[in-house]
Amino acid sequence: MITAIRDIRKARGLTLQEVAERCDPPTTAQTIGRLETGMRTVSVAWLNRIAKALGVEAGDLVRLPDQADLPVAAILDGNGAEAPAHEARLPAPRPAPGMVAIQVTAGIGDYRAGDEIWCERLTPDAYASALNRDVLIPRPAGRFLFGRLIGREGDRLQLLPLGAGGRQQVVSDPVWIGMAVKMVREV
Repeated sequence: MITAIRDIRKARGLTLQEVAERCDPPTTAQTIGRLETGMRTVSVAWLNRIAKALGVEAGDLVRLPDQADLPVAAILDGNGAEAPAHEARLPAPRPAPGMVAIQVTAGIGDYRAGDEIWCERLTPDAYASALNRDVLIPRPAGRFLFGRLIGREGDRLQLLPLGAGGRQQVVSDPVWIGMAVKMVREV
């Protein structure tokens, strides 16, 4: 099986040892190196462990003949843009199952017309993980609220609208919320 473990590890700026330590349970750098190079067979269990350690989906680690990826042309840091020391490729963004999107048609807050906001759907037990993040909240009759989740008291969520001068809104007991996790912007 051809994997993208090395490419994604390098794109994230991680060493073999750092990935090995992030695995649950931790493993050795030598094992990660063997899995990267194909010297050791990569099982589904290993793909899941390494994907979690790298912060990607397991499917992003598998190279399929028609899977699109992006060559890394430069590395940008505080000193400017430089060519990468080694060839690297990044997987093209793919939505995770259950995600929803917001299409921005007019600028508001930090968002501009044309932006796409990808949201991870959360159930009530995970709402706390969205504090101080932008969220989409469904309302009755096909309406939605979108803003910064600033508080939670029991089943009540406190939301600050993104536009200037907006007043805090309180929503009781939504079935799900969408936490903004990725923004796609044309430049």
